[in-house]
Amino acid sequence: MTLKRWLDLRWLTLHTTSRREIADLLAVVDRDLAASRTPGLPADWRLNIAYNAAMQCAVAALAASGYRAARDSHHYRVIQSLAFTMGVELALIDQLEHLRKKRNMGEYERAGIASDQEANETIELAAQLRRLLQAWLKENHPSLLS
Repeated sequence: MTLKRWLDLRWLTLHTTSRREIADLLAVVDRDLAASRTPGLPADWRLNIAYNAAMQCAVAALAASGYRAARDSHHYRVIQSLAFTMGVELALIDQLEHLRKKRNMGEYERAGIASDQEANETIELAAQLRRLLQAWLKENHPSLLS
């Protein structure tokens, strides 16, 4: 599959991004990474905040590539799109998919399902994705960087 095929299936819509939008998304990533490291927050919240940082990285990559995910299965599609946008390895995408499911359980079903170790791993994964995004934008879409 390709992003063009996803567009044909209406899983994506065309989107023209801007330097401002990418800067705003990166600011959200940085804010959430900092917030996820706040002492005393429950592990569930730390995981959730770091997961959001990772998601915004994927949203930025998709926007830079000229697309936006449709509403149906939005998080799933945004995560999976990383293979096509930034060429992220399947192992990292699988980790994000696992975190998406864990986050949904913690958000909608029950509290206390995330450990401090899982929260810390999510924070590190989001930070890694942030670094990868910055390098990818610099190499592939430098005009979108401030």
